[in-house]
Amino acid sequence: MTSASPASRPRVRFAPSPTGFLHVGGARTALFNWLYAKKYDGDFLLRIEDTDRQRSTEDSTRAIFDGLAWLGLTWDEEVVYQGANVAQHYADAHRLLETGAAYRDFTPPSVIETLRAEAEAKGEGFRFDRSLAAYSESELAAKLAAGEPYAIRFRVPEGHTEWIDLVHGRIAFPNKDIEDFVILRSDGTPVYNLAVVSDDIAARVTLVMRGDDHISNTPKQILLYRALGAHVPEFAHVPMIHGTDGKKLSKRHGATAVGDYQHQGMLPQAMLNFLALLGWSTGDDTEVMTLDELVARFDTRGLHAKAAIFDTKKLEWMNGQHLARLPIAELATLMAPLFERAGLATVADLTARHEWFCGVLELLRIRARLTDEIVAQAGPFFTDAVEYDADAVAKQWRDAAATADVLEATHDALAALATWEPAAMEEALRQLAEQRGISGGKVFQPLRVALTGLTVSPGIFDVLLYVGRERSLARILAAVGYLRSPA
Repeated sequence: MTSASPASRPRVRFAPSPTGFLHVGGARTALFNWLYAKKYDGDFLLRIEDTDRQRSTEDSTRAIFDGLAWLGLTWDEEVVYQGANVAQHYADAHRLLETGAAYRDFTPPSVIETLRAEAEAKGEGFRFDRSLAAYSESELAAKLAAGEPYAIRFRVPEGHTEWIDLVHGRIAFPNKDIEDFVILRSDGTPVYNLAVVSDDIAARVTLVMRGDDHISNTPKQILLYRALGAHVPEFAHVPMIHGTDGKKLSKRHGATAVGDYQHQGMLPQAMLNFLALLGWSTGDDTEVMTLDELVARFDTRGLHAKAAIFDTKKLEWMNGQHLARLPIAELATLMAPLFERAGLATVADLTARHEWFCGVLELLRIRARLTDEIVAQAGPFFTDAVEYDADAVAKQWRDAAATADVLEATHDALAALATWEPAAMEEALRQLAEQRGISGGKVFQPLRVALTGLTVSPGIFDVLLYVGRERSLARILAAVGYLRSPA
């Protein structure tokens, strides 16, 4: 397993294919690599593996950049595009050809397909027979002179290939189970395993940390590193992410793209915290951590070998924890554009009323797990009138005449106050309840519906304070009018 710190300056990379949005699994892999680089003063590199020209798109590339930027996972060097390195891949393949570590295969694709179909018909797995590409010197010269197309296959040596994985420990593959695999297609384009190794060598990558669905590729890549005379990096294969049903995370479990969660009201720091705990732990019960704390505590020894579970409810809980801890001024900066988008107030207005806005946010974030929920609760503090929830009316205003009388008396008691302060409001309304021989709740609950239209809200005196004197008194009178109007 890994030592407490690497012996040399670490260089790690995140290498997504731009064939879709930044998936939470990819974001988690990027995060682990980023944390490792920051923990050990290394370099975090970004490589876009765009050699699949048919599926790679600029929109997907932009989505990857946007997702990483939202999370704050910045890279340390210029982005590398794998498609720009094809000449390097070609040269490495031919270098292996020159050393005898690889050979030309002129077998037509149609023959390969026929052999594959015959093997499948027998219930066997197809393996390329090296003898199909055994040519005499004269045959080889003739084929080359005729310009026949050929693929380049790696000559898998005898023995076995093993490595000490930082997550799974010792992993070994018998080389006899690995067929001589193609590294360069007949059209001159590289196959995945060669391109990855060639790029990682050029980038001087010291640790390859990626999903454990790549374990089967690793022995092939180690063989290529050795054949190219390069240092073999360390490997860490992190577990897959499953849904709560134990199956591989997919769209049937809900949103799987990082951008979706950004637009659902998640904080990037909460998303990072949640992703970090998918397949890694601190070794104690600590769960809520800042990014700096994650960097300080990250260690590959805390990576788990078993699949991680993506629990959306846990993510929302985590987001609520970070919402509660965010400095109120930062929260105000974050929330102002969301309030403007909802049509409640302009950013300029909220900036001018900064102290009041921060006070409202303090009230609302206690009950919220998402930024959208803060906006959804905010209406009573911004609108002149409120809509009465039918259930709230049925529960708290059952006796319309009696409730109207109480609310009218409440209005008069509050209107008589010299100062609009919670302590004075509470004293006045408790005296009112005592004078009428009713509990404080019989005053507070009908008042809550009058002010917010709901049965649940922040503390009633805080609501009065931040709704404001004029607007609060007007709403109480409006409620009295509603209750006394003919049905």
